[in-house]
Amino acid sequence: MTHRLRLVAGLTLCLMVTVITLALAQQTAPQTSTRKIGTIKAIDGQTVTIKADSGPEVKIIVQDSTRLEQLPAGQTDLKTATPIQLKDVQVGDRMLASGKPGDDGQSVVASRIVIMKQADLAQKQQHDREDWQKRGVGGIVTGLDGSNGIVIISVTPTYSIAVKTSPKTQFLRYAPDSVKFSDAKRGTFDQIKNGDQLRARGDRSEDGKQVTAEEIVSGSFRNIAGTVTSVDAANNTIHVMDLITKKSVQVKVTSDSQMRKLTPMMAQALAMLLKGRPEGAPPPQAPSGPPGGRPGGPPDLQRMLGRVPAVTLAELQKGDALMIVSTQSNGASPVSAITLLAGVEPVLTASSNASGAATLLSGWNMSASMGDAASQ
Repeated sequence: MTHRLRLVAGLTLCLMVTVITLALAQQTAPQTSTRKIGTIKAIDGQTVTIKADSGPEVKIIVQDSTRLEQLPAGQTDLKTATPIQLKDVQVGDRMLASGKPGDDGQSVVASRIVIMKQADLAQKQQHDREDWQKRGVGGIVTGLDGSNGIVIISVTPTYSIAVKTSPKTQFLRYAPDSVKFSDAKRGTFDQIKNGDQLRARGDRSEDGKQVTAEEIVSGSFRNIAGTVTSVDAANNTIHVMDLITKKSVQVKVTSDSQMRKLTPMMAQALAMLLKGRPEGAPPPQAPSGPPGGRPGGPPDLQRMLGRVPAVTLAELQKGDALMIVSTQSNGASPVSAITLLAGVEPVLTASSNASGAATLLSGWNMSASMGDAASQ
């Protein structure tokens, strides 16, 4: 499974599992029960070992009285679950087990188990990935209208879209110190603020000026634009002189970091895009044309940048220009890179305002994590 598909899987499971867990919590006495969610690693008789989403492996003890059910992929209502037998459960399936702690304090004696089949989830994840690519939009939050449930996002420095929410909209919020979707939590409209990165999936209006959101993913991240002052490939860190804050920042690269390098042609194209807005001018509050890169609308940055070649930390050199989206880490150093883009010299020199250049990367970060960029 590719990195992007794992992130999409993380989003899908995060939304489904949270709702299912809450439903089980309402049906089980909290003082005597425990719940574990994870992927099945082994099955030995009546004992199932799962790799928990948080924490170590856990053994789930299945009793004759244990209620086993299968929930269709994409469903969160337990009323849609159907009975399943243990013999039909397989390694790789997802399991949510509820019961009481075992005598060893590490296992769970299950009273109820909900299974999501691996094959069904893979099909659902593929469908979601394609749907995010088709109906997703992302950018920087530039305006909020809480009374009407509307968020204005800047897709590019010269193109904005209104995201309309409703009571049915599902919100997911990144953890402030993590780049992983698995650490994201269910959120609310009130958590979104100006400067956040936001990704929404839903139907667009005919003129492309509004998206009616079914799902929204948001988070507060740090944009860094600057030059490399040193590289420590052995410790997976780099030091960058940030042109936005005028300070040196240490950036940690992890296995979840996406690292790409623009080709010269792509860099020039993005530089021209940045020059399309006068220096200091605010982003427009509504788009001036249709979406999808057609005349009058924004270029398809997600698809364009999805084809950018990968780059390794060892390939970076002192003096290289970078644009980075990282965790906030409360302003401390090091920060963890979510997306790192090299080869951006023309982009940074296209504007004296480095923050304007850095925001070009922000929409791509959310898009790539949602599987929005083109498959590679």
